[in-house]
Amino acid sequence: MKILVVGSIAYDTVRTPSGFRSKILGGSATYFSVSASFFSSVGIVAVVGSDFNMSNLRLLKERGVDCSGIGKAGGKTFHWEGEYGADLNVAVTKRTELNVFKKFDPVLPERFMKSPVVFLANIDPDLQWKVLQQTKSPRLVVCDTMNFWIENKLSSLRKVIGKVDILLLNEGEAKQLTGQAHLVKAIRKISTMGPHTVVVKRGEYGAMMIHKGKLFVVPAFLVERVIDPTGAGDSFAGGFVGYLSTKRNITELTLRQAIIHGSIMASFDVQNFSLDSFRNLAFRDIKERYRQFKKMTCF
Repeated sequence: MKILVVGSIAYDTVRTPSGFRSKILGGSATYFSVSASFFSSVGIVAVVGSDFNMSNLRLLKERGVDCSGIGKAGGKTFHWEGEYGADLNVAVTKRTELNVFKKFDPVLPERFMKSPVVFLANIDPDLQWKVLQQTKSPRLVVCDTMNFWIENKLSSLRKVIGKVDILLLNEGEAKQLTGQAHLVKAIRKISTMGPHTVVVKRGEYGAMMIHKGKLFVVPAFLVERVIDPTGAGDSFAGGFVGYLSTKRNITELTLRQAIIHGSIMASFDVQNFSLDSFRNLAFRDIKERYRQFKKMTCF
C-alpha cells in the first residue's frame, strides 16, 4: 500500500445552477481516494453509519482502493448539505450533520501503518495527530485542514503542521492561519511552521506553492462548464499526492508537476455531480489534459 488516507465518507445533498442531488456519495477521503487511485495504490480509513449502502463503495473497489479500514457504526452517516449560486467558488452550507463521524476514532489496520505516503484529510487535528502516532516512518506526510480547525483548534493544528512535509489549504485559510492579508506573506510565514512545502488551492484561479523559499504559481485547467465543484479540493489533493507517490525523490520539479496533475483531477471532478466524472475516466484522458495544460501555459 503506497498511500494511506484518513478522512470522511459522507452523503452530500447539493444544489448548483445545474441541478439538485440528494444524499449522493461524498466526503474528503472518498474524493481523494478515487483521484489518487489513478496514480497509485490507496488504503482508506473512515467510518460510515448503519444507513450506509456499502454498494456505494463499488467505484472505490473497482479502482483498487483498499476499503478494509472503513468501519461501520450504529447511527447515520456524516451528511453535508450545500448550495452554490452564480459564484461557483463559494459553497453555502445549509446543514452539517456529523452523526457517526462525531465519534470517529481512527485505528489503522496493521498493514496500513507502514504506508510510505500518508494523507491526513480535513479532520480534527487531534485525530490527525493520533494517526501520525500510529504510522511507521512514512517518507511523505501531507495534511489538509479548514477554517473551522484554525478558529477552534489552532494549538492542535500547529502541532500537526510542525510534523508534516506538505500542507494544503485554501487562500482564506492561509490568511486566517497567519493573520496576514497578503497571500505571499502568508504562505512564507506558514513555511516557517514546519512543512517544507505549502500549497494554496485557489479554485478557478489555480494554485500557488512555496517550496524551500521558491514560489510557483499556476492557473487552473479551464473547463467550459462546471456542474458541481464539491470535492474539487480533495480531488486536487488526490492527483497531487498520487503523482508524488510515484516519485522516488521529492524535488521542486516533481512538486510542480504534481500540482498540474492535481489541477487536472479537479477539472474532471467539477464536470459532474459526486464522483460521476471518474467512472469512465481513463489515464489517457489525464495524459491528454496534461498535454493541453502544458501547451496552454507555455510561453
